[in-house]
Formats: sequence, C-alpha cells, structure tokens
Amino acid sequence: MEPVIIDQVKLNFNPQGLMVINAAIGLMMLGVSLDLKLEDFKRVLKAPKAPVIGLAAQFLLLPALTFLLILALKSIPGMALYPSMALGMILVAACPGGNLSNIITYLAKGNCAISISMTAISTVVAIFMTPLNLSFWGSLDPDTASILRSVQLSPMDVFITVFVILGIPLLLGQVLIRFFPALAGRVRKPFKIFSLVFFIIIVIGALAANWRYFIDYVGLVILAVFLHNALALNLGYWSGRVAKLPERDCRATCIEVGIQNSALGLVLVFNFFDGLGGMAILVAWWGVWHIISGLTTAFIFTRRKLPDEGRI
Repeated sequence: MEPVIIDQVKLNFNPQGLMVINAAIGLMMLGVSLDLKLEDFKRVLKAPKAPVIGLAAQFLLLPALTFLLILALKSIPGMALYPSMALGMILVAACPGGNLSNIITYLAKGNCAISISMTAISTVVAIFMTPLNLSFWGSLDPDTASILRSVQLSPMDVFITVFVILGIPLLLGQVLIRFFPALAGRVRKPFKIFSLVFFIIIVIGALAANWRYFIDYVGLVILAVFLHNALALNLGYWSGRVAKLPERDCRATCIEVGIQNSALGLVLVFNFFDGLGGMAILVAWWGVWHIISGLTTAFIFTRRKLPDEGRI
C-alpha cells in the first residue's frame, strides 16, 4: 500500500446523500433541544464549577493536547499518521459532546444533571468554538495546514454550517417547548427514537457505499483513535479530580469530554473536505469506538469505589 493513498481517497457520497445526512443531524439536534430546559442553564449559573471545568477541558485542553498527541505520534518511527488522519483528530477534538454521553453518564452512576447541562452548553458553544479550534490548531501543523489551504476553508463558512445544523434546530426546539408544550411533550420520545434510527440508517448506507475503503484503511486509524479517546476520557476525569469535584461530577466530565459528536464531524468532512479518506474513516471509527469505550468506562465506574467515598 502506497503511503499517500489514504490521503488521496475520496469517499463516495453524492450531493443528495449529503443533504439527507445534514437533515438527519438537524433532526437529532431538534430531538436534543426538546430535552433541554431553561433549568439546565440556570443550574450552571447556580453551581458553575463542574460544567466550567468540563467545558474548559473539552474546548481548550482537548484540542491543545490533541495537537501534542499528533506531534508525538508523528515522531514514532513507522507510525503511519497521515495528514488527513491528523486533521480528523483535530476535527473530532473540536466537536461538542454527543448526546449519547447523557445515557452513558447515567449508566456510570455519574451526575446526570451536570452531563445534560454540559451537553446543552457545549452544543451552543460549539457554534463558535468548533470552527475556531479546527482553523487554529489545523493551521499550526504544516501538513494539516496544506489541506486547509487546498480546500480554502473559511471559519465563517464552518460557523454558518454548524449554526444551521446545530443552532436552528436548537432554537426550533425551544420555540416548541415555549409555545406548544403539550405537543413537545408528546413528540419528545418518539422523535428522538426516529431521528436516531434515521441517522443510523444513513450511516449504514454511507458505510455500505464505501465498505471497501473502510475495510482497507480502518486498521490505520485504530491506534490513533484508541489513544485519542483514552486521552479525552482521562482528561475529563482528571480535570475534575484536580479541581476537587465530587466523584459523580468527575464521572460526568470524563464521559462528556470523551464522547464527542462524531456525527457532526462526519457532516463537516463531507461538506468541506469532499469526504477526504483519512478524515472520514478516522471520524467514522471514532463514532464506533467511543460507544464501546464509553460503555466500558461506565462498567468500570460501577465496579469502582474510592476509599474516601461510600457507594455512589
């Protein structure tokens, strides 16, 4: 296999399919919005320490440490971390937390209120921070910067796309809750199920259309995703421990930082990078792996009891 092949691969995804996947993400975000309440944001104002620590780890520390991890991996002889894969890692680190994190936090017996608050705020903050982090950290490495230049990536273009995908559905959801609360209550659960199933079908279709590429190249990204995800999970947890947060809060920040919205990452890959192989395969594998690692982390937490704490 030639070293540059994965950077030359363009995954198959036609414009109509891209419109459908954008719509699927919008529907998922509308479902998330129907679960958000004003109390989620008020809770942060009353007790901001844990969410602020978690959000700082997510949007400031994780992108910075991801960049250092990329430099470390590139320095290992024989480590095939190609530029598109490195940019995929930066993109994942720039994304907000995924809504799966709330479920995994519950299974881990973490603080679900903190998790929900962080998901709500990170989704809003991502409208600004995702394009900023992608542009800033991606431009620091000459190899990834060349990809950004080749696609003439504009942070404003990314901002507009993220706002359409995240911001508008969030606003629509809040309008429904405010003016049509009975309707919002009735459609909340079935809408979340429908949007999730709809998205899974689209992802399966995308994988089926590119199965040969995925099978040929997924081995290249497994180690990078494993180390990157382990870094994110540990960063979230130990940020909380250093800040002397209660154990349940540390579990919430651990999972919020470790479970990224890789679905949004895939949308951005197809919208701005024409399905660039290394980026798309890395982000897609992250989406698979973080479910496995998240459930494993939850299982470990439920089996673990710190000496100075009772059973949580």
